[in-house]
Amino acid sequence: MGSGQVTDSSAPFDFRGKHVAVAGLGVSGVPAAKVLHGLGARVTVVNDGDDERARTQAAELETLGVTVRLGDGATLPEGTELIVTAPGWKPDKPLFTAAHEAGVPVWGDVELAWRLRDRDGRKAAPWLAVTGTNGKTTTVQMLASILRAAGLRTAAVGNIGVSLLDAVTGDEEYDVLAVELSSYQLHWAPSPRAHSAAVLNLAPDHLDWHGSMEAYAADKGRIYEGNRVACVYNVADKATEDLVRAADVEEGCRAVGFTLGSPAPSQLGVVEGLLVDRAFVEDRHRNAQELAEVSDVNPPAPHNIANALAAAALARSFGVSAAAVRDGLRAFTPDAHRIAHVADVDGVAYVDDSKATNTHATEASLAAYESIVWIAGGLAKGATFDELVAGAAKRLRGAVLIGADRALIREALARHAPEVPVVDLDRTDTGAMLQAVQEAQRLARPGDTVLLAPACASMDMFTNYNKRGDAFAQAVRELGA
Repeated sequence: MGSGQVTDSSAPFDFRGKHVAVAGLGVSGVPAAKVLHGLGARVTVVNDGDDERARTQAAELETLGVTVRLGDGATLPEGTELIVTAPGWKPDKPLFTAAHEAGVPVWGDVELAWRLRDRDGRKAAPWLAVTGTNGKTTTVQMLASILRAAGLRTAAVGNIGVSLLDAVTGDEEYDVLAVELSSYQLHWAPSPRAHSAAVLNLAPDHLDWHGSMEAYAADKGRIYEGNRVACVYNVADKATEDLVRAADVEEGCRAVGFTLGSPAPSQLGVVEGLLVDRAFVEDRHRNAQELAEVSDVNPPAPHNIANALAAAALARSFGVSAAAVRDGLRAFTPDAHRIAHVADVDGVAYVDDSKATNTHATEASLAAYESIVWIAGGLAKGATFDELVAGAAKRLRGAVLIGADRALIREALARHAPEVPVVDLDRTDTGAMLQAVQEAQRLARPGDTVLLAPACASMDMFTNYNKRGDAFAQAVRELGA
């Protein structure tokens, strides 16, 4: 509903004098409004909120001559010929219903960036694109590190904090872009055609936005449409291969798998502690190319090795050497709160994976350690935990539960790991983290890992997962003081 999208991206779009509505302020809306205004469009920004931040952003845009309507994101401005929406706006919003009925196309900021990428006579940088339920940001950052190690001008952009629109319209020229795309962004972007793309994994997420798992997967699968060289998929996740099979790609584009096992031809995988390539080599049925050692991946947890293989596959599709893959992985430093080792205290490792805000990410985190005292809980977002707990039960030394929906995890532990001691902290204040870490220390034995991998969102107790991870790290430091 509400797309009405123009899909002929080969045709230039002249914005001069066009009435364009930008739906939503924020990290994508403000840059979009500025770019469109600079191209001569008559821009009206509509925004649901009318808080202090929105008023500050509105004042900045109004000085440029952009019209801003705060507190009214539902009404289609009169004369609108195109809507450019923030990716998070749901397709069933009344604004898009009205646009659909009026025949007005709706683009996301990624669609706009694609349409503008080769303006002003510059050669457009090809896109190496990544999506998936988990691991997108890490994989894109690894990919950018590998591309830089190969001497290429690149940037990690998209759903990663760096605006793709700024990258394609700015003064800096790139040889290639490492692009992270969310399911929201892909929904509103029918036209982009990547050089190569990867879907890392698929698990239920954002179903309230997409409406169903099928719709969510279909939007993820858009990343493969029109790929020129390689569609990279996860051998362990058949749904990603199914999306490759369903994609309409350019002739000669190949399906390339990545696996934590020994790779078959046209795959990258792991052999005796080495990352190896049997896809981008001569005579891939007989030959393999060593790319790096597993120890070159930081941290060398299984899911992160999978991220590294996906990044390597995309880089190799672009002609990057094996040495650059190794050097780029060695140079890569993961962001905070992603399976980050905080400290060792009395022979126990304390690891912060606050970014594990859903069960799929937490499953990968739990699989990285043999004996775990698990700190979990928060806002479940409709998730269930039986499968997660059943799969990790043998690894659990104990569990400490915090947050609003901790009872759901406690009940799953009672069903599937009744022998595991559980501490249920009946509090949701920020100080609960210190108590949680102290209880975890009491349960842990030398050689164990105390792992913050909440499987839940943080907003019941903390502003975001970063603040939750910071509170965990501070509590650990107090243990060792």
